[in-house]
Amino acid sequence: MTSTDITDGGSAAEALLSATTLLRFATAGSVDDGKSTLVGRLLHDSKSVLTDQLEAVEHASRSRGAEGPDLALLTDGLRAEREQGITIDVAYRYFATPRRRFILADTPGHVQYTRNMVTGASTSDLAVVLVDARNGVVEQTRRHAAVAALLRVPHVVLAVNKMDLVGYAEEVFAAIAEEFTAYATALGVPEITAIPISALAGDNVVEPSAVMDWYGGPTVLEHLETVPVSHDLAACHARLPVQYVIRPQTAEHPDYRGYAGQIAAGTFRTGEPVTVLPGGRTTTVKGIDLLGEAVDVAWAPQSVTLLLADDIDVSRGDLIVPSGDVPPSGQDVEATVCHVADTPLTVGHRVLLKHTTRTVKAIVKEIPALVTLDDLSHHAEPGRLTANDIGLVKVRTAEPIALDSYADSRRTGSFLLIDPADGTTLAAGMAGESFATNDRSAAAADPEARQGDEAEWDF
Repeated sequence: MTSTDITDGGSAAEALLSATTLLRFATAGSVDDGKSTLVGRLLHDSKSVLTDQLEAVEHASRSRGAEGPDLALLTDGLRAEREQGITIDVAYRYFATPRRRFILADTPGHVQYTRNMVTGASTSDLAVVLVDARNGVVEQTRRHAAVAALLRVPHVVLAVNKMDLVGYAEEVFAAIAEEFTAYATALGVPEITAIPISALAGDNVVEPSAVMDWYGGPTVLEHLETVPVSHDLAACHARLPVQYVIRPQTAEHPDYRGYAGQIAAGTFRTGEPVTVLPGGRTTTVKGIDLLGEAVDVAWAPQSVTLLLADDIDVSRGDLIVPSGDVPPSGQDVEATVCHVADTPLTVGHRVLLKHTTRTVKAIVKEIPALVTLDDLSHHAEPGRLTANDIGLVKVRTAEPIALDSYADSRRTGSFLLIDPADGTTLAAGMAGESFATNDRSAAAADPEARQGDEAEWDF
């Protein structure tokens, strides 16, 4: 957030601006590209590892016959990960330097764990994609670039690792950087930074390399500390999903009626006309309570209570928006989804669609295409999506729902599809158009797949 985001927030805005900025970033790479070693080196050389953690890693490394500490063990915490030498689950690490705070999501590289990368990258401001300098850009590299583009990650770092194994050759790095940049740019990734590194030796991770004097750019940590991070949610479409209705009905507050929730995006001010969706009722913001104090303005991601001028029916799951900036509302949702459950998603599948604080019944009406991320080809009418698949779906909801386009708002343009039987998350969805929708098939769903119990959910 910058000083131009809030013009009249007073001392609260000044205090926020003076705080150290936060960068959320994810790492991804193919198996044996050295991703866990890079993360371990980053934590170790930035002095973000506690003494007892380092001693445990050194002990485990010696027991495995290693001469020095295996820094990959700092992130590979599961026993299966250590035994197989791979990353399986998303591991979150928190560390800080004098210049910035970081939340790191170390995501798996295996194709069967694509869903885990989607989880880690969905809230990231930056993605670090590792490439083995000996192998160059491979299928998994293209897949990770495509996921980053699909999730609208604004910054991508290409870390060309194991440069020590190719003699620190500039031409090897240049060829890989050129190929990856061309592919990621075609996907719509707005910014790509390529850095030659050796995670094992520490070259260009935290300290500049003494053997790659031909490279004049930043180290990985320097780039992470200086990359512009825009948490400019206050400049987005203002949205407040209602989480709770506050009615104390006490002698001190006999008529108090407030609508509490976390502002998902944008800014709300007293006196501003607002509309409550999905009903479409219009009123005015009479007051804003923040941390027990009345304020004139509040912005994302603050948790507030709005007081409205008119006594209208508002409940959990409703969305309060400015009257001049109302998102489209309807029962037909077209989206790109990543299927994360082991149970397949099929045409005619009855689901719950959860968007912010609102959950409604829905039916999967069509699955027009399955997207192959390595070459972005579309397989029309797959009929089903299985674990780790990414595809295009059309969903019909039982009640109108107000969804922004994911391209406009990552927070209010996303949703979950949930199994109503046991509450299992089936898929993560991104509403509206994406790079994967240019050649989308409009094929109709298989009528036979709609038979069975769907009649009860036919909206």
